[in-house]
Amino acid sequence: MAKSSAKTRTKSRAARIGGSLVALTTPFRNGKVDLDAFQSLVEWHIASGTHGLVPCGTTGETPTLLDAEHKRVIEACIEAADGRVPVIAGAGSNSTQKAIELARFAEKSGADAILVITPYYNKPTQEGLYQHFKAVNDACGLPIIAYNVPGRTGVEISVETVIRMAGLKRVAGIKDASVDLARPLQLRLALGDDFIQLSGEDATVAAYLAQGGHGCISVTANVAPKLCADLHNYWQKKDWENFERVRDMLLPLHKALFVETSPAPAKYCLARLGKCAEDLRLPMVPVSAATRKKLDDAMEFAGLFRTGRKKLKPVGKR
Repeated sequence: MAKSSAKTRTKSRAARIGGSLVALTTPFRNGKVDLDAFQSLVEWHIASGTHGLVPCGTTGETPTLLDAEHKRVIEACIEAADGRVPVIAGAGSNSTQKAIELARFAEKSGADAILVITPYYNKPTQEGLYQHFKAVNDACGLPIIAYNVPGRTGVEISVETVIRMAGLKRVAGIKDASVDLARPLQLRLALGDDFIQLSGEDATVAAYLAQGGHGCISVTANVAPKLCADLHNYWQKKDWENFERVRDMLLPLHKALFVETSPAPAKYCLARLGKCAEDLRLPMVPVSAATRKKLDDAMEFAGLFRTGRKKLKPVGKR
């Protein structure tokens, strides 16, 4: 009975998680985290209709944040959001003990859930992955969104292991950046619609939703928050004409944002839009001139601003 009750409470806390959730960048200025710019970004996202906020993930340059900075960014996000949208705090590490520490901090700070990446570089077995998530599950009271991104970490959570993890009290869902579009349908058939499935790959989000997904933790939403939110709103309303229109508008931006390693392209776009400085921390560096042109063209195609150059060729029906 206790296990069922705890799982029910976790599902209730995670019920608002879905739609367009932004994998927030972390603005820097003169080598330091720019909290004023960060909280302004949060306000912009909420005003633009973003459905949830994810601080301190990969896009937030978490590997280069000091522990104190990581924790302060989470606090700043929760403060600025003020309960208006869910905050899923990044609490991942390749050290299980550090992941537990970050999870407990996020819970104490008032986060709605935590995003826990697979341990990177260590390359644990499937049993090691399960035990890692179980340890975080047992140490924290927040819903856990597991993060599967083999291209960054060198390890993938198998479908079978995800199904096993879903039996834990607090594992409420997954962010999947594997680009394997069979996985969401397999998980939906095995676990039902209550298990939250979030895409981690913007360019395939339409297909991911069609295969049983509930939303996307998005890089593109950093740059085009209203369009990304609109895409999910149109999906929920079954407004297929507008869904297809926005889907097509966003595709060049999805692609351009990964011409060079993320989040450098997203930070260029944010600087172009006047939202924060382009500053990154080494080993990340600003994007090249050729990539800047591609990003400008993609932003113009999405209607974010005008460069005066010839627009990209429209994609699909207009």
